[in-house]
Amino acid sequence: MSDEIAQAFGHPTERAKATADGAPLDRISMTDHIREVEIGAFQAERGVTQKIRFDVVVEVETRAESAVDDVDRILSYDTIVEAIDASLAAERVNLLETLAARIADAIMEHPLAARVFVRIGKLDRGPYTLGVEIVREAPKGRRRLRLLAEAVPHPIVVFLSGAAIARRDLSQLLDRIEETGAPVILCVDAPDLPAPRAAHAMPQRRIALLAIEQSAWVLAARDPRCVVVNSRTELDWAMKQGQISVWAPSKLVLDAVEGPGSDVTDPLPLAAWLADAFEARALLNFSELDVEAEVPVTTFAPDAMPDVAALS
Repeated sequence: MSDEIAQAFGHPTERAKATADGAPLDRISMTDHIREVEIGAFQAERGVTQKIRFDVVVEVETRAESAVDDVDRILSYDTIVEAIDASLAAERVNLLETLAARIADAIMEHPLAARVFVRIGKLDRGPYTLGVEIVREAPKGRRRLRLLAEAVPHPIVVFLSGAAIARRDLSQLLDRIEETGAPVILCVDAPDLPAPRAAHAMPQRRIALLAIEQSAWVLAARDPRCVVVNSRTELDWAMKQGQISVWAPSKLVLDAVEGPGSDVTDPLPLAAWLADAFEARALLNFSELDVEAEVPVTTFAPDAMPDVAALS
């Protein structure tokens, strides 16, 4: 077997050794870490878990003999496990490549990480292992540190009923909310129309989410500042840009590891779930009715004009 083939099929440690540039760096590794994960792009892979194996090798800047037996001065094995845990908990992913990249990026946030190899394999798809292996390297001359200034801002989440969406003074209401200076995410009620009925819970769940998204597009048509978004990345970017987002919930809800539960027919608890996930500074409810939710909700009549600045 050639050296190139041996590197391709050997443990990531062998590839790390073979591709070292200059003096070899110290390495820490984790081998045969098995987890049950819901992952996959096919419909048959939703709602079930698969056995996934993780092998990770991290090259570190600090040489072992300089660590002086002090755990605070090394890149700990916990860094690898925490990166895997955080990547799995963030949201459901379709591709092993995406999961591997997120784990690698999380590990490379550590200031001592110089290079990381991540190999992930699906063990249940046949009498073989299906997998990917990636390598990521820290930028030359600097360590990647997570800056406090880059923290995601805390938004105001606003729930709008159908009557609130139809308000004549909707633009003025949005003006007042924008005056708080906080990012704004608008959540909407489902339209008051008959919805198709499916014989199974999962299709019915999707139908309910799509109904809410119909209202999102109706709202977007009423004011050019309202932009429909459906992913965490889009919401994060929009908040940093000061853009008003209208949340289309299907992707986040269906991909959530710890979602709002199977009943997504009530959009207000969905808004409360989103507010909790983004650590919102306020959740404003513009609705005809008082509705109990999992987080505190301030309720207003559809035509009321609250002093939202006082609530921010």
